[in-house]
Amino acid sequence: MRYLCLGYYDPERFDALSEEERRALGERCRPHDQEFYDTGAVVSVATLEGSGAHLRPADRGPTVTDGPYAEAKEVVGSYFLIEAGDLEEAVEIASLHPAARLGQEVGFSLEVRPIERVWVEDGTYAPPGEAS
Repeated sequence: MRYLCLGYYDPERFDALSEEERRALGERCRPHDQEFYDTGAVVSVATLEGSGAHLRPADRGPTVTDGPYAEAKEVVGSYFLIEAGDLEEAVEIASLHPAARLGQEVGFSLEVRPIERVWVEDGTYAPPGEAS
């Protein structure tokens, strides 16, 4: 089964880091990244830009505001997909990711969610293992 993992951080705290502190944090992440990738369970990883749009339904169509997120202190800064047998295994694999092991000073955290179904090109939905 596939699991979507969302990586959160606090942009205010992250932006307060000096360039040297950011570089040092990145260096501390590298060994954890390698261990995480070496599991062979990582399907996809992406880092999100800080800009974007937030849409909310309204009577006359969606309301669009700047920023990719709802009002929150921590925002999604990355996501990754992993393949695991069950939630327990997915959590074990995700716990190897740097955001689960360090970065408290910038509010790193992870959320692990099972993917129920995936939309495929023919317009149908399929369990994650059957979608290509």
